[in-house]
Amino acid sequence: MDPIRQALEIIRSSDNIVAFTGAGASTESNIPDFRSDKGLYKKEEKEYGFPPEVMLSHSFFIKYPDKFYQFYRKEIIHKDALPNPCHIALAKLEDVGKVKAIITQNIDGLHQRAGSRNVLELHGSIYRNYCVSCKKFFELDYIINSEELVPRCDRCGNIVKPDVVLYEEPLDPNILEDSITYISEADCLIIIGTSLIVYPAAGLIEYYKKNKLIMINKTPTPYDWKANVIIRENAGIVMKKILEELGV
Repeated sequence: MDPIRQALEIIRSSDNIVAFTGAGASTESNIPDFRSDKGLYKKEEKEYGFPPEVMLSHSFFIKYPDKFYQFYRKEIIHKDALPNPCHIALAKLEDVGKVKAIITQNIDGLHQRAGSRNVLELHGSIYRNYCVSCKKFFELDYIINSEELVPRCDRCGNIVKPDVVLYEEPLDPNILEDSITYISEADCLIIIGTSLIVYPAAGLIEYYKKNKLIMINKTPTPYDWKANVIIRENAGIVMKKILEELGV
């Protein structure tokens, strides 16, 4: 049977679906992923002087905030990006009661912009920013419109940090716990656009013990052996087809 048809039948028969999304869910919104041939990690080191993995670390942010923000502003913030058919389909599946939660590694906020309400952001969001000292909250526009390369708190003058999980930083334990609960209780798990090699996020898949695992990713993952259905196409194309077939 065609894998999209198989996925359709699984989704049709499921009412407790959890979606786990990665960068591949947003590439059709013109946000580059990390590890593909055109991904962010293929950027030439000479462009910034450091590899992207280093620049996205906590220690780099502390030591070189100016270089961090030079990279972050140009490569990570995509305020004008719009939800694509994948985001829209998941939001509609939530509206009709099938999708109970979206667990995402993405920080772009596109699931919420598409209308999804129960989104667990494992790696934070570009739309939340905090002073490292007094913890005052700042919107994304404060970062974008800052006259200084490194935005500073208008109350205490210290550096404002994006509320995103950098390398060397732990995930929020409450979000992790909630994610484990949703995945372990899910009837169906749909994994979309993630390489499943970044831990601890990738390890969450271990908590799914049932037999309705749908993998939508353009390249193989270490967890393909667990999948009941594997689809090697763009997430937006696949989810749009499924939504149309469901008549939602």
